Amino acid sequence: MRALVALTLAAAVAAPVAFAQAPATPPTKTFTSSSEVQALIQKAKADRKGDAPLVAEPILSLAPYRAQLEYRPGTSPAAVHEKDTELMYVLEGTGTIVTGGKLVEEKRTNANNLSGTSIEGGKPQALAKGDFVIVPENTPHQITPGGGAPIVLMTMHAPRPVNWP
Repeated sequence: MRALVALTLAAAVAAPVAFAQAPATPPTKTFTSSSEVQALIQKAKADRKGDAPLVAEPILSLAPYRAQLEYRPGTSPAAVHEKDTELMYVLEGTGTIVTGGKLVEEKRTNANNLSGTSIEGGKPQALAKGDFVIVPENTPHQITPGGGAPIVLMTMHAPRPVNWP
């Protein structure tokens, strides 16, 4: 009986800790209106800390996919996503995306991503409102806003399917 009581107490104490450590799954959101997107742009502007080159706000979420708004008033570090492709749509502004080449001063940011200060030997492509870009996994990429104004993107990461060739 004492063993049962001790086991029950241990489970009661451990359960909140286990739940607190579980990774948060974003709530499902499958529709966002254009007025909500405009409000997210204003929120991103207000949420920017100092001279941060990028502020992200969630647009849609349906696990494992998330679309987010990226407000980019400055040049962010170059990146490589090793396990997913990134789709981008330009909502506002202009800029340049450089893809390919090699990361300069490459650093691992987490288990699936690398970053660098810039890209050496990549291909530049001008970006403007309404443009789409798809960046394959393992491809260095970096975006620079143009014309002294921010560029605002919708981005979505698509993980590689398990049995993909």
